[in-house]
Amino acid sequence: MKILVVGGTGTLGKVVVEALRKKHEVITAGSKSGDVQVDITDLASIQQVFEQVGTLDALVVTAGGAAMAPVQQLTEAHFYKGIRSKMMGQINLALVGQTYLNPGGSITLTSGILAEDPIANGAVLTTINSAVNGFVLGAAGELVKSQLRINVVSPGLVEASAEALGEYFPGHVPVPMAQVASAYVKSVEGILTGQIIRVV
Repeated sequence: MKILVVGGTGTLGKVVVEALRKKHEVITAGSKSGDVQVDITDLASIQQVFEQVGTLDALVVTAGGAAMAPVQQLTEAHFYKGIRSKMMGQINLALVGQTYLNPGGSITLTSGILAEDPIANGAVLTTINSAVNGFVLGAAGELVKSQLRINVVSPGLVEASAEALGEYFPGHVPVPMAQVASAYVKSVEGILTGQIIRVV
């Protein structure tokens, strides 16, 4: 398969790329690095990167961020940062990317455990992750008509981020990176669609 991994140069993306490259041709996209560059907050940049890479068999997205702050301090701006990046960035990649996927192709997005297991200072991420999950659930049935699949991987606190972020996730057991990468392989190579693949 020919696979585009957006966010493929990041902490999680590198591990996913390594797992997928065992069997497939993988193109990495990052904001400043990778085989191609893309700004996922800019629809024109998204359209340009698909024109550049051409027809694909799978799209995987491990990119996108959102703010963390106490709910008492949150403003509309905090939410819109996450909406433009992790929410609409991923959704726009899926909407544009569907027209570049071969029949039988797949889309795999990324949300996170905070959609259902919130932490202090994480209200924005809980909101954004829930929205990404909702898009996948809502889009899957219609994409079947185009012979396409779509899933979302929802990882817990990953091992590679545990040292930096562990204090924000009390009681959470870090998830091995190989286990998280396997969830993306399952989505890409398997037959599931419309699933939230939880890795905890």
